[in-house]
Amino acid sequence: MYPLLKSKRYFFLGLLLAALTFGLDQWSKAFVVGHWLTPEHPTIEIAPFFNLVVVWNYGISFGMLAAQRQPMLLTIVSVAIVLVLLVWLYRNASLATACALGAIIGGAAGNMADRLQFHAVIDFLDFHIVSYHWPAFNIADSAIFIGVVLLCAGSMLNPHHSP
Repeated sequence: MYPLLKSKRYFFLGLLLAALTFGLDQWSKAFVVGHWLTPEHPTIEIAPFFNLVVVWNYGISFGMLAAQRQPMLLTIVSVAIVLVLLVWLYRNASLATACALGAIIGGAAGNMADRLQFHAVIDFLDFHIVSYHWPAFNIADSAIFIGVVLLCAGSMLNPHHSP
């Protein structure tokens, strides 16, 4: 194996996971919005607790800062965060951290692509209990959440290991 590939295998694994996450996120948004949800059918009930919907999120998590309508500012901040995470991924020597960072980077890139194209993020997964709805989210949001949970769990389970 080439020395660079061997020494940076977790970096390349993280990039691969980021690319897969990005692709799945973009495909799922295009498929759901392009094939299932239409203006005539903006909501599809999948189960008593789960719907597919189209929500245009102009803000950040849970729609915060949506009233400011600053897609370019949010995109610039996202790019800066992704660049920092890429440096962290490059310097990383842990499989778990590489997977976590790959998921976060891919999710952030998926939401950035939406902001660049639509000036908003497409959210479509709607879970609810009776009339109490969790804010709609997408695959990218899920990947970011899972990545952050993995980073936190890794930090708590191995506090002496620096990521």
